[in-house]
Order: sequence, then C-alpha cells, then structure tokens
Amino acid sequence: MGIRTISTRPFSDQKPGTSGLRKKVPVFQQPHYLENFVQSIFDSIAAPQGATLVLGGDGRYYNRAAIQVILKMAAANGFGKVLVGRDGILSTPAASCVIRKYQTFGGIILSASHNPGGPDGDFGIKFNSSNGGPATETITEAIFARSKAIGAYRMLDAGDVAIDKVGVSTLGGMQVQVFDPVSDYAELMESLFDFAAIRSLLAGGFKIKFDAMHAVNGPYAREILERRLGAPAGSVSNAVPLPDFGGGHPDPNLTYAHDLVEVLYGDNAPDFGAASDGDGDRNMILGKKFFVTPSDSLAVIAANATLAPGYQQGLAGIARSMPTSAAADRVAQALNIPCFETPTGWKFFGNLMDAGKVTLCGEESFGTGSAHVREKDGLWAVLFWLNILAVRKQSVESIVREHWAKYGRNVYSRYDYEGLPTAAAQGVMSHLQGNFGQMTGAKFGKYTVKFCDDFSYTDPVDGSVSKGQGVRIIFTDGSRIIFRLSGTGTEGATLRLYLEAYEADASRHHLDAQVALADLIRIALQISELKQRTGREQPTVIT
Repeated sequence: MGIRTISTRPFSDQKPGTSGLRKKVPVFQQPHYLENFVQSIFDSIAAPQGATLVLGGDGRYYNRAAIQVILKMAAANGFGKVLVGRDGILSTPAASCVIRKYQTFGGIILSASHNPGGPDGDFGIKFNSSNGGPATETITEAIFARSKAIGAYRMLDAGDVAIDKVGVSTLGGMQVQVFDPVSDYAELMESLFDFAAIRSLLAGGFKIKFDAMHAVNGPYAREILERRLGAPAGSVSNAVPLPDFGGGHPDPNLTYAHDLVEVLYGDNAPDFGAASDGDGDRNMILGKKFFVTPSDSLAVIAANATLAPGYQQGLAGIARSMPTSAAADRVAQALNIPCFETPTGWKFFGNLMDAGKVTLCGEESFGTGSAHVREKDGLWAVLFWLNILAVRKQSVESIVREHWAKYGRNVYSRYDYEGLPTAAAQGVMSHLQGNFGQMTGAKFGKYTVKFCDDFSYTDPVDGSVSKGQGVRIIFTDGSRIIFRLSGTGTEGATLRLYLEAYEADASRHHLDAQVALADLIRIALQISELKQRTGREQPTVIT
C-alpha cells in the first residue's frame, strides 16, 4: 500500500464560484479532473501533518465515487483522520456543525446545492475552513491559481473503504471514522429550540408537510420532525436521498417544489409547509395558501428571535445579501442593532459572525441561518418557524400580516433567466453599466432614480474589497431594481432580476407581488433591453 505520484496537466476551468467548483458530472469524470482540483485544495490550505478533515455530500450521482478518491488522496497528503458521513451523506449545515464541534482543520463538501443531479446532472466540490464556513476568496483564489499550474497529484494505492456502517478503519496511516450524519446536528437543533413547545403544537392537531425533494435533508427531517417532535409518519415526503433527486430539480421555490405548493394551496391543506434543497441549506416556508418570501422570513425570524431558547439573549446584529429586500433592515432599526449589506455568498457572513457582529443572516435565494453554524441552514429555519408558531399560536399568514402592519411591507420578487447565452447575459450587464451616467435623476412614471452603481463591499472585519457584485438602480422612494449574474449554474449564464418596492399602506398589503411591482418590472425590462438582447420573453422562474 504505497503512495503514487501521478503526472497530470492543468485544466483551465477550475475556478471556484460562490460555493465551490460546479460542473456537469461528465466533466468531473474526466481523467485527472477531480484529482487535480482536490490536490489543488490540499496544496493551498497548508494543513499540518495529521490534521483531521470532515467529508460528505448530498448523495447526488458521483458522490460515493468521489469520496473514495478523496479519502485515498487525503491519506497520501498526510491527513491523520477523516470523518465521513455514513453512506457519504452529510448536509452542508451538518458538515459545518461537525467541523465546529470537533474542531477539525476543515472539510470537503460534495454538492451542487439546488442544481439537478444524475449522470448528466451537476456535481460540485468545495472546501470549508475550520470555522465551518466556505473558504474565503483568498483561499479560493489560491486554489484556482494552483489548479492552473499543477503537474502531479498524490494518491494512496489502496482499495475502497466501506462507508455504509458507523465505525473506524484505517487507510494507510490515516484513520477513517464513519459517523451518523444526523445525530450531532439534531442535538444542536434541540439545544436551540423549544422542542417541548413544538411537540405540544404538533400533538394538538397542527399539521405540517415537509418536502425533502429526495435530497439530503430527508433523513434529518424524519429524525427531527417525525421521531423527536412527534409529527405523524408521512409528514416528511420524498425523504429518501436519490442520486438524481427522483428526476426533480431540488430547488425549494414555487416552481420546482410545485407538488408541495399544490398541497398547501389545495383543499384540506396542512397548517404549515416547507421544503429544502439538494444539500439542505435552503428553505421555503408556506402557510395555508400563503407564501413567505425569503426576505420576509428573515425579517419575521429576527423580529421574533427571542421566542426561541437559543436566542433569548437577543441579537448582536443582522446581515443580508445586497439583493435581499430591506425588510430585515427595518427590524434591525427597531431593535437598535446593526444590519449589514453584503455581496451574495455565505462566506461574507462568516467573517461577521466570527467577529461577533451578527447573529442572524439571510439571502433572498431561500437561504437563512445564524451563528450556530457558518452555512445557511434549511431545517434550522423550519424549526425556528415552528418555534414561533408554537409560542404565538397564530397562523403563518397572520404572523406575516401583523409584521407588515408594524414594519410596512417590502414587496419583492425575483426573476431568473436561466441558461442564457453567456455573451447575451454579459451584454445586458455591460449595457446597464454603460448607462450609469445618464440614469441618475431620470424619471420613469412615479419613480425617480436616486443613484445607480455596481455594488462594491468593504469587509468591516478584514478590510477586503469585493467589487462588481451586481448593478443597483435605487429610486428616491427606496424602491430598487437589481441585476446580477449568478455564480451557481453550470451551463450558460443565469441572469437574475430583483424588484423591490416599499409599501407602508396596510390597505395595499393584500396585493399580489406581481401586481404591485408591475410598473417596476416594466421599467426594468425597458432600462435593461433584456428581451431584445437575450431573446427571452419570459423568465424561467419567478419567486
């Protein structure tokens, strides 16, 4: 059982995005492709000899094969121990939990998050640092630089390791510990929320439906919601993780979680509905015939945070990504705590949490979380809502409408244009950027442009600067139009259009978001020339 040094040549396309490297499965299956990237990680992170690594993923196609490669490479690169989720399963928030609990050097998470799986689907890999959060831009840039110069990688010449049972084995001089991927995370959730109150709520006839979308959170939801909290069997649907997510698209929004939406908007609907994504870090919250936008969800959780035992001491601050609505800002102002506006990407929240500046954070892309881990956390958000519902004893809709009555409503919507030709999508952005000079002061019906820019962020903790994070058009009344190219896709380009209008008048809070935002939508399409430049008449997804 020796270590082989295998010659290789660089690939030019291994630049990590906002959440690691994501490509189609056949790309990762190319000879040396996965190995090159893994060796580039190991060469860049400077782990000490004998360090401990956490390893697991969302169960998508190629997950188990990749784990075997990474184990042999970790053994050849001097790691002393690897903690592996049983069957290779480990949700992204649970991976962060385990890294932090056992103080490991970091972890490798195998997931393409909400992207489709299967032999022709997507695969992804990312490194999380010792704080449990995604690697900083400094580290990801170093990984990319190394990937462009790599000439060899190291691999232990050994057979595969059994990962289907909890236990310890050895691989060369390295220990492989296969652990229950659910237990540590479930214990953390029980320490944060009032499980007794939630059990009482569910025992009293309050009905819930959680759609795991055949993704990683199925086992977590069954253990926590059905076994520990007593929800009836079947409350968790699509609970078995499948390599192709059952042929579905594991993105918890109104389009891709349509089966759940039909149940919650149908006759005899349950009182509460939720879904999570491929790797368990995103969430969608629904009441009876009522959708809670991710921006509102963050704001409602913040306003009611002290109802949960783990947050009774109050919040240090709130952080939101720039495209996320300003609803949370209004709560922060009322609580007299800071609210930070960051670029999209959870790593920006990590610095703020490590510095003790924020407790809660969220992104409009269905991600919400807190300082309990350093990733967004889908099931955590569901449990927070159940805790709030158990204490307030009101419906989801009534809680949100009372919130709007107190703080006003930030009417919000996102349009996703997926799979666009890259040149066309970049052409829209260039067109917008080229018109900054003539936009300020321009009038569009009742709206007047206050300013427009390409969002730049200076990290208040380490002083790092992130530029080119999305085009903002801000109107004098606080309404916003934002355009941004997404970094989570693997094919073509995804252009996202975000629309937000503040409505203080409670008599107008009942309006459908698309009706209330109709003028802004028209202005956005006019300013961007999106239809003309992309040929796309309608967005792929509206949320």
